[in-house]
Amino acid sequence: MVETMRGPIDAAKLGATLMHEHIFIINYETTENFPEQWPDEGASLQKAADLLEELRESEGISTIVDVTAVGLGRNTARLERLAQLTDINIITCTGLYVFALEPHVFRYRGPGKLFDEPDPIYDLLLRDITEGVAGTSVKAGILKCASDSFGLTPGVERILRVTAQVHRATGVPISTHTLAAAKSGLEQQRVFEEEGVDLSRVIIGHCGDTTDLDYLEELIQRGSYLGMDRFGLDAFLPFKDRVETVAELCKRGHANRLVVGHDASAHDDGHNQQMLKTLLPNWHWRHFTRDVVPALRERGVEESEIEQILVGNPRAIFARTGAY
Repeated sequence: MVETMRGPIDAAKLGATLMHEHIFIINYETTENFPEQWPDEGASLQKAADLLEELRESEGISTIVDVTAVGLGRNTARLERLAQLTDINIITCTGLYVFALEPHVFRYRGPGKLFDEPDPIYDLLLRDITEGVAGTSVKAGILKCASDSFGLTPGVERILRVTAQVHRATGVPISTHTLAAAKSGLEQQRVFEEEGVDLSRVIIGHCGDTTDLDYLEELIQRGSYLGMDRFGLDAFLPFKDRVETVAELCKRGHANRLVVGHDASAHDDGHNQQMLKTLLPNWHWRHFTRDVVPALRERGVEESEIEQILVGNPRAIFARTGAY
């Protein structure tokens, strides 16, 4: 069983799944103090619901994994309201999204810190998975963490290790944010391995931002899934390169280690929404099924491989449960 916004469902019923998306990315401190930055909530929920229903009805996507961790504006109560407006499955996450320092509330608390105590981050993430998020009945179905241009700072390493420990205690899979140009996925794998994590239960995110096949092969050989999950972000890597990298990985027999997504959202208050449509016209949830899948077929990727990537791999990731 895998937890969704409407409760647990059998992993075999997830169907075609986008594994790395965001529905709302919001800075609540900004919107609290400058409320004009956030549009009407009812209208925003309806807009998101319409996009999700279009994705479900016209593109055949049954499940979307929302990896909006704390630090990106996670609001589970809002997603719970959204889930009543759409029939798509929404899996939500727990975790802290930081590139350098822990959030201030945790910076001086924890093992070896000024206030030397058991790490409070562990208990909070564990509760999200086992009891529910922020007083809701919704349980997180995936763990999210990140490392980027600052590298493995002490704060980032702490969060990676706590994430690994909560994963070991629950069996909930891990999905990461990386900077592919810095090969930070290898760094993440090393930390996870030191914490006893089975790397085949980890998705190394944003691997689709590179054409470095040696790097991608190394991640696969060490056991992890690759998140080819920024389709539409053509400013980071052109469409042609993203497609050809996936096609080549399939040719090498790695379709069973790939998952896909866009890293896109219905609303991101860090973006000018009108300019976004001009600068990145393909950055939306329908891009993979409408544009990428036909391009993969043209490059010889088999229907069974596309099915494996969209359906089989997400099912396998969420079907593996239990502490170890």
